[in-house]
Amino acid sequence: MSDDHCDLLCLDLPRAEELRANVLDDARASELATRAAALGDATRLRVALALAAGGELCVCDLAWITGRAENLISHHVRVLRGAGVAASRRQGKMVLYRLTEPGAALLERVTSFAPAPVAAAT
Repeated sequence: MSDDHCDLLCLDLPRAEELRANVLDDARASELATRAAALGDATRLRVALALAAGGELCVCDLAWITGRAENLISHHVRVLRGAGVAASRRQGKMVLYRLTEPGAALLERVTSFAPAPVAAAT
């Protein structure tokens, strides 16, 4: 016997129908899952945090801030941009990245679960 399913069909039909009517459609669920997954990588999360703190930043700045290689950061900002978490704009020869409103809101929610950093003892 497994504990992860009912041994008896016990559907509460009125409640289940009410909840089913409000379930996200497949396209919206996929969009939101992609956006959430974009912050599921530690480097991308650190990049998003840097963008939240610094506003618009180029790949060179992000690489320096995170201590990662520029080509790796380029890959990660492409993922963030593709998921709608970040946006970019060209300024001359530079490409500047920033968080989108949905990206900033998602980052705020994700980081709200993190405990506050402990102050170093002096």
